[in-house]
Amino acid sequence: MTTGLLTIIVLILIAIAIWQLTKIFDLSQAKADTSQVANDKDNNINGYLMMGFLMFIYIITIVCFVKWGDLPLVSNSASEHGDSVDTLMIISMILIFFVQTLTQGLLHYFAYKYRGKKGRKALYYADNDKLEFIWTIIPVITLAGLILYGLFTWNEIMDVNMDDDPIVVELYAQQFNWKARYAGEDNVLGKANVRLIDLGDNPNILGLDREDKYAQDDVITQVLHLPVGKKVVFKMRSQDVLHSAYMPHFRMQMNCVPGQTTEFAMKPSKTTEEMRETPQIINKVKRINDIRAGKSQKLLAAGEEALAPYEFDFLLLCNKICGESHYNMQMKVIVESQEEYDAWIAEQATFGAKK
Repeated sequence: MTTGLLTIIVLILIAIAIWQLTKIFDLSQAKADTSQVANDKDNNINGYLMMGFLMFIYIITIVCFVKWGDLPLVSNSASEHGDSVDTLMIISMILIFFVQTLTQGLLHYFAYKYRGKKGRKALYYADNDKLEFIWTIIPVITLAGLILYGLFTWNEIMDVNMDDDPIVVELYAQQFNWKARYAGEDNVLGKANVRLIDLGDNPNILGLDREDKYAQDDVITQVLHLPVGKKVVFKMRSQDVLHSAYMPHFRMQMNCVPGQTTEFAMKPSKTTEEMRETPQIINKVKRINDIRAGKSQKLLAAGEEALAPYEFDFLLLCNKICGESHYNMQMKVIVESQEEYDAWIAEQATFGAKK
């Protein structure tokens, strides 16, 4: 009881002391300038700070270019259309960087040069048609060029010509995994409907129509194999919510919408083994394994199992936040030679054979 009372008294005395200190501070500021209007000293400080911040962002930019400057400018695409997408991205980034550097420099420099000064009066322009025309027409022309270039690139990517005899593959999304369905020898996907899904003794996990002749030679897998240099037409469905089929190294992304079938076509240009031998992937694998080695030492010290070394693989990911296990929704993609692909697909059981 006595200790509690002493504690309360001490806290009260501390509060009184702080209150007295604030009164002393207020008295010491009695002769200070408390005007809310900025004076020349305030304007000079802000002007110098603006120039200081400008130098800071320029220095940070230079450091980032020296350390990571090759990342946005080096293409590591593994599809035929990937270089076109990367070129469009590089052009956009160069334009953005040029405009950002120029406008930020002018903004901060003008804030410093034309900072407030006693006796200086700002020059007021009601309007300036010439300037307004310049800063309107230049962005319009630039954006129109980028949009047109992007549209032509997109139309070229999405030009699905069945005369090229592409492989037809369905990507089936569900919380939280992917299934791949190959069209088989007839290269025609059989009919499917979510209402036909059956998980009983004779499972039909994708809801294929058992009576459809085109469904009998379809092949369902949980690993996506693709032949290099062969066009692939992907048909995408979702069983439950909105997903997005995303294969970053192929520069491919398309939403998977429940009740609809979406489509994307691409041609792989590098096998998995060829991609593993590129300098960018070699460096990436080394960085990851260095990190994993450090974590493995800690795990071993704690009596736990070490992490296995990382090996690069192409991946099919979901690029929509589709639920609590969204992060785990991925499927391995193997790009191989035509001979290896033919041997693999010949070993797979068809839907009709499983029935």
